[in-house]
Amino acid sequence: MTTYSGRMTFLVSRNVRTLAATLVTLSLVTLDCTLNASASSAAPTHWAQNVEPSFGASLTSRMSTFFHDISLHSLAQAEKVFFPESAYISMKTGRIPSPAKDYVNRLIGFFGLDLAAYHTSLFTHGSSIFLGVNVNPADAAWIQPGWCENSIGYWHIPGVRLVYRQGKVVRSVAVASLISWQGVWYVVHLGPNPRPRYVGTVDAPALGRGIPGPAGGC
Repeated sequence: MTTYSGRMTFLVSRNVRTLAATLVTLSLVTLDCTLNASASSAAPTHWAQNVEPSFGASLTSRMSTFFHDISLHSLAQAEKVFFPESAYISMKTGRIPSPAKDYVNRLIGFFGLDLAAYHTSLFTHGSSIFLGVNVNPADAAWIQPGWCENSIGYWHIPGVRLVYRQGKVVRSVAVASLISWQGVWYVVHLGPNPRPRYVGTVDAPALGRGIPGPAGGC
């Protein structure tokens, strides 16, 4: 009996040690997976901000949605393709006074005025049908951190043209500036920037598809 009891004690002890070792191994594996998952989730944010967004179907889709928002003359809808306020504050904090006020008073202020001007130009003389965008990818430029009073880098593309048909006539207008945030293009200036007067202004209206650009700006 003594020998049997000692053997049982030995087996229990060995099983406990084995279980403990297994638990430690599982804990280390779990911790490693957690750390890897955290690194994986963080990496795309940094990666996306540095990678130039597409000029293909995704941009055309966003501009098609934006064209529809212009037709509705809906600032609330159009703001969905406008550069996000939180991103602007992140980029401008420490670079300019009161980034939040600048966003609302200047960027959104001009955007609202321009939206009304584009709506009048495109939709008060009859229906307009969106045909696509005219963009020159070679005009895009990476704006490095520290340039143009920004603490975070981004891609900039000027003069993307919205091409549409009004009756039987093909026309186009420019979107003055699009910039990127985490791999997505956003409108940041609809009408020309800068401009001589604080009024809504349609940028470079033209017959036909027009000429995108010119390159430059930030």
